[in-house]
Amino acid sequence: MTSDRPAVLLVDPTRNGASYKTAVRAAGYRVVSLYTCAYTAMADQHAEGDDVSLYSEVTDIGGVEDAGHVAEQAVDEVRRAGLSIRAVVPAMEVSTHIGDRIAALLRLPGNDDTLAWARRNKAAMRERAHQVGLRIPEFRLVRSVANIASAAHEIGFPAILKPTLSAGSKGVTLLRDADAVRDLRHLEPQDAFDEPIEEWLVERYIRGREISVNFYSFEGEHRLVDMWEFRQPDDRDYDFPIWDNVRIDESHPCWGPAEQYVREVLDAYGIRRGPSHTEVKCAEDGVYLMETASRLPGGPMVGMWERHSDLSPFAEGLRCFLGERPAMFDAPTVFNASYGALAIRNDEKPGTLNAIRGLDTLNALEGIDEVLIGYQPGDLVPVTSSDMNIPLGVYVSGADGDAVLHTLAKIREQVSLDMVHGAVEHEEVR
Repeated sequence: MTSDRPAVLLVDPTRNGASYKTAVRAAGYRVVSLYTCAYTAMADQHAEGDDVSLYSEVTDIGGVEDAGHVAEQAVDEVRRAGLSIRAVVPAMEVSTHIGDRIAALLRLPGNDDTLAWARRNKAAMRERAHQVGLRIPEFRLVRSVANIASAAHEIGFPAILKPTLSAGSKGVTLLRDADAVRDLRHLEPQDAFDEPIEEWLVERYIRGREISVNFYSFEGEHRLVDMWEFRQPDDRDYDFPIWDNVRIDESHPCWGPAEQYVREVLDAYGIRRGPSHTEVKCAEDGVYLMETASRLPGGPMVGMWERHSDLSPFAEGLRCFLGERPAMFDAPTVFNASYGALAIRNDEKPGTLNAIRGLDTLNALEGIDEVLIGYQPGDLVPVTSSDMNIPLGVYVSGADGDAVLHTLAKIREQVSLDMVHGAVEHEEVR
């Protein structure tokens, strides 16, 4: 099969990245999609909108060498098919490093492929930060559950345990004290992409405000889109950050330090084009890197940009990889509202959901943009521990930050989970 019509290769364009297909088609290119793992290749309607669908023969992408094999195989298939690829776009967290390598092999615009693994694997990410002098928590890399306890004792408590290749906080566990590492049988066996967890970071817990920072880059120039703060209900240490999540502005005390630090991060990790999402903690002694990724953010952020600004997230991202200077680099993004989101969590223990009380009252509140219902009455609901098991999420907007906070507070006053706790064991609802 050959075609003279140019195409864009999208790497794992499912779920949050699926809208890249619309952007590619609107720009006049054919949609060629590569699915690198079962998580994306088995997603419902994953190939909808493809002109050509490619599938990796490597099913367990465990490291740099495996990613290289996938990239080489994809390039071979593209060449055999006679496809004229003009850009390679990493559409999802699971395979950003593969997209970077494919772009390098095809000699197309992309981010530094020699640092791609450091943008994907948190252990490599920490090592890169250490090399260039970025502030990071003290950490240990462990490859066996049996070694977690000794690593935590070396680091000191509280510590945080996180898989090196997961996302959405799945598998992230707060180790409050020595009792927390006596029995680790409850740890998640699989990451956010349904792959077995085989290595973890054990790192010092950093207390401070947690901020997510979203940029676009083009040929090494960086443009800030927005920042969000993960707000907690109290000052207790935590492992899952999603409770209230709100957009902040320049008046926030973390804005300046976070922006300056993340610009250094983008340069240090070779992020030269496309969207990026970086999470930091602003502590008393400075800003610490939690993670960075060369892709669009998840959760409510992209949808809120589409609703409440003049930014076209997928089209602008595509232009970066096509080598076309996006409009946002020559004029500031205009926002017509402030925005935020919340999660109604199950923080007690596993149980059965009777009802989500107060859902009907949301219709009377101003600024409700979207309601995401994760469980229905009768469902078994685990303790909320990641983006994958939130019982209820609500996205809101308002004229300013105070209006958003007011709406979030009203939702919490009116909406709650009616649960029967203790009906099932944790393992049964994982």
